[in-house]
Amino acid sequence: MNIIKYPSEADVNEAIAEKEPLLVLISFDGGTIIVSHIDEAMEHHILLAKAGHESTDIDKYFRIVLDDEGADWTFVCPPDYKGISDKQRRITAFYKDGFAVISDALSQLGFMVGINIPKRYRRHFDYMMTE
Repeated sequence: MNIIKYPSEADVNEAIAEKEPLLVLISFDGGTIIVSHIDEAMEHHILLAKAGHESTDIDKYFRIVLDDEGADWTFVCPPDYKGISDKQRRITAFYKDGFAVISDALSQLGFMVGINIPKRYRRHFDYMMTE
């Protein structure tokens, strides 16, 4: 797993030690984690660009806001996720994959916290539950 700490390992480690909120991007395959203090980038797509990746590739990453109390997952399932055309199956796969990949990434970062889907991001999640 490739862990990129932006702007530096020391800055991210200091933010973790001070229990500051972090922005975290985790590639869908779990191979890349990009993490930064939230004030360093403010938004996930900005962090992606600052870390040297195309900001338009945002739909290739699980997006998390993390602190020592929990991980808030920006639950937005891309319409082309894994090429699954059926919306319910696609969202279900995204949910299952996300929990597995995010849990592993959080562990790699040294966080053993719960994963929460904030109410404002539950539209896709609620669709999955009602169909």
